[in-house]
Amino acid sequence: MSASTSAAPVVAAGLVQFGNDLPLSIIAGPCQLESRAHALEVAAALKEIAARLKIGIVYKTSFDKANRTSVSAARGVGLRQALPVFAEIRSSLGMPVLTDVHEASQCAEVAQAVDVLQIPAFLSRQTDLLVAAAVTGKVVNVKKGQFLAPWDMANVVAKITGAGNTNVLVTERGVSFGYNTLVSDMRALPILARTTGAPVIFDATHSVQQPGGKGTSSGGEREFVPVLARAAVAVGVAGVFIETHPDPDHAPSDGPNMVPLRDFEGLVRTLMAFDALSKSAPR
Repeated sequence: MSASTSAAPVVAAGLVQFGNDLPLSIIAGPCQLESRAHALEVAAALKEIAARLKIGIVYKTSFDKANRTSVSAARGVGLRQALPVFAEIRSSLGMPVLTDVHEASQCAEVAQAVDVLQIPAFLSRQTDLLVAAAVTGKVVNVKKGQFLAPWDMANVVAKITGAGNTNVLVTERGVSFGYNTLVSDMRALPILARTTGAPVIFDATHSVQQPGGKGTSSGGEREFVPVLARAAVAVGVAGVFIETHPDPDHAPSDGPNMVPLRDFEGLVRTLMAFDALSKSAPR
């Protein structure tokens, strides 16, 4: 491993580009992969929105929610059922796909069907997982642990680039503040850009999460997703991560945080206006 390799300032997932100085791109989709039909429905709707707004969107969903609050909570369809669905979304809709990996042994197989491997926040310091994701050659999106300072992510990124992969995204998703509470420090966004050199994503969905807030599941304050997203884009980021669902109140996971699909296009349109203003202003 080489600790001197730098992260790429611009990272491409399919035809979607992420760069701190480029126009905004979006990572979006439902928290869990619920079924083939549901995944294709949401992905097709997002593709139509991307075409109307002329913005890059990477489709996001998880085949396994391995860190659910309760052992009885729904975790997803699993790896075997998910991989053909990911491949179909890429081939039939032409959308790049992102999904989480939780174990080093999953990385090579999942990489055959997706464009971006995502490292969950709780696992952001797991060296073997980071290196296994890196050596696939796929884009690696690392969520900053709720327990990490933004400057700590330089060491995380170095594990990936040192394994020979410069295509890294770093995602801010809030920091633990007391019990069942997260806060988003907007200073973290330029600090992440400066200390890692990687494109910075702001996760507007999980930043409003209340981990374990409902006892056997996490709560959330969906109404603050647009508030924090606007703030992050005004500061300046490469992309925004927004989970969206046709009926979030009946979703199997993270419903309280997800933006209803009917509201997604309007929110992205607003964020694009904020982004254009932010990136045209002298710095």
